[in-house]
Amino acid sequence: MTVPFFPGFDAFRCETAGVTINGVIGGSGPPLLLLHGWPQTHVVWHRVAPLLAPHFTVVATDLRGYGDSGKPADGQGHDGHSKRAMAHDQVGVMTSLGFDRFAVVGHDRGGRVGHRMALDHPDVVSKLAVLDIVPTRRLYAEVSKELASVYFHWFFLIQPAPLPETLLAGNAEFFLRNWAFRGYVPSVVTEAAFAEYLRCFTDPATLHAMCEDYRAAATIDLDHDATDHGVGVRCPVLALWGAQGAMGALYDVLDAWKEYASDVQGEPLPGGHWLPEEQPGELVAELRAFLA
Repeated sequence: MTVPFFPGFDAFRCETAGVTINGVIGGSGPPLLLLHGWPQTHVVWHRVAPLLAPHFTVVATDLRGYGDSGKPADGQGHDGHSKRAMAHDQVGVMTSLGFDRFAVVGHDRGGRVGHRMALDHPDVVSKLAVLDIVPTRRLYAEVSKELASVYFHWFFLIQPAPLPETLLAGNAEFFLRNWAFRGYVPSVVTEAAFAEYLRCFTDPATLHAMCEDYRAAATIDLDHDATDHGVGVRCPVLALWGAQGAMGALYDVLDAWKEYASDVQGEPLPGGHWLPEEQPGELVAELRAFLA
């Protein structure tokens, strides 16, 4: 069976307690869950997964609301798109595949889901790698003009529906090509991958879910983080970020994560935000050393 972007992998759809999750699985060895970010899908891992497959059983999924996964109801206070709900989905997926304990690598939003998963399911997550993020609570606590300028979408997407959805719906390709992925298509993000991201972004249900993801981050996710502040992630954490990206310029990334976990290591990698597609070889080398 040939899976687009993932030759040698098998596609699956998994019914969890709240939503259907779309994904691919391949390789052999210890289980490893890969979680994508905004505005992407599991396709973000198409250069990384084949390099990891000889060493790990690799599972790459679409988060709830993204890609071809189910689009849940908004719920109370945006809890339908909370990182807690997203993490619960992914634990359900891995359990259904026969994995009760596994490592997690999350880029962007996927890193935030992984962070919540490590807090809510400490006996499940063996190791956690987070790519080009600082904890959500830290980011909102230290909003600067520079952050608001570079990450303005954090504050645009949280506006009440249907404002951001309406403004983006008719300009999706322009927005993605000229802002989100500006300068990266096709040199880093291939035209084929971009077409997949655009296909999903232009689906009204997906676009709304993406906005709900950010609305949840500014509300219920912060409530959950406040409740757990001081608890800390128990498993080892690897933090990697783009040397030419915004995170390293705005924050001491390692210092930020050391406030939330006791065993943290990491460093910048050449490139910007889109590390899985920009630096697949370097990223895989770091992950293999950390996960060994």
